Amino acid sequence: MTNKIQKKDLDKMFWRSQMIQFSHNYERLQSLSTLFALTPVLKRLYADRPLEERVNAQKRHLEFFNSHPVLIPFILGVTTALEEETEEHEKESVIAVKTSMMGPLAGLGDSLLNFTWFPIAGSIGASFAIQGNFIGPILMFLMINLLYFPLKYYGIHLGYKKGKDILTSSSGKKILNRITTSANVLGVMVAGALITSTVKVKLGLQFGEGEGAIQIQEMLDKVIPNLLPLLLTIVCLYLMKKWNGKHVVAMIFTLIGLGIVLAYFGILV
Repeated sequence: MTNKIQKKDLDKMFWRSQMIQFSHNYERLQSLSTLFALTPVLKRLYADRPLEERVNAQKRHLEFFNSHPVLIPFILGVTTALEEETEEHEKESVIAVKTSMMGPLAGLGDSLLNFTWFPIAGSIGASFAIQGNFIGPILMFLMINLLYFPLKYYGIHLGYKKGKDILTSSSGKKILNRITTSANVLGVMVAGALITSTVKVKLGLQFGEGEGAIQIQEMLDKVIPNLLPLLLTIVCLYLMKKWNGKHVVAMIFTLIGLGIVLAYFGILV
């Protein structure tokens, strides 16, 4: 079958996909916005088809859909390829593939982007901001969008080019596994570095008086530097996991209160 979809149609879909999050409803979530993104493609494919087929094409893409907004363009690219390749009586397979991808890619996007790259960018930006450097929020914005925009753009074109092969072939799975492993390693490295640079816990306790006094903090630093910031971070992560992130605000104010009280009594400096 001769390809009907043109590059400009995919580019239009890319720009429309920037508004994926603009239209939600509690019944079908992102279905309306994904149909909006697919509209240039459907117009191209159904330009000379009966009105009933055009209406049915829009209706089938109004079924429930919800995935990660940055990786949805890849799903749209695959969907476009399937819409172009399948006959009208086989269109149910298009929706089957589309809905089967939304869950795995939502999990992949949440773990790699929302819970890894976004916190990394935010932490780096915050580390500049707390020093009074205005470049902090700008750097965060650039770090996020210089990754998200290429992922969306090339995701659409890669999805269209590869269709569903990348999800079923061994080479496609290897690529996804490598990306996942690399992102996790990068996240652990950056998170570890940020703990030592942004989490500050310093004891003011000492044994003895005068020049011969033994500083507990100095002793800890000689054995394991930054031990207290690491322990505090581990405790916070444990509590967040135990409570499923429900009491984060209370934890923040509790830490602030404890810090003030312990500093008042000279336990922390």
